[in-house]
Amino acid sequence: MKFYQRFAYYLVGFVIGMFFVAMVWSGKDTRCNYFPNARVLNDLRNKPFHYDTEASRKLSEDWVDSIDVKNTLQYGDVDFDKSNIPDEGGKRYIVEGKTTKDVEITLEIINYESKAVLKNIIRK
Repeated sequence: MKFYQRFAYYLVGFVIGMFFVAMVWSGKDTRCNYFPNARVLNDLRNKPFHYDTEASRKLSEDWVDSIDVKNTLQYGDVDFDKSNIPDEGGKRYIVEGKTTKDVEITLEIINYESKAVLKNIIRK
């Protein structure tokens, strides 16, 4: 069998295999959160998210809004030196990020077993 025939058989098998792999993985809600930062942010995003009175007051100001909080929970960095500390029956996490106006912010979040509560938003 010549090289181009073997290569054609290989490509046909490869395409059929990729089709079956795509069918299996497309129906699953899988995420590859291997690093601690990604796991913490994913856990905070997937729980019911509540705002404390102090955080609600800061959100009513004009320099930050809820979209900035969501973006920080998506793309922010967890400061593990100040985080994972037991606080009020949950664990406190400090997440650093930026607003859409390029202002650096820090979120103080208490992560309970069934919910996450935003305690404070700090402008840097």
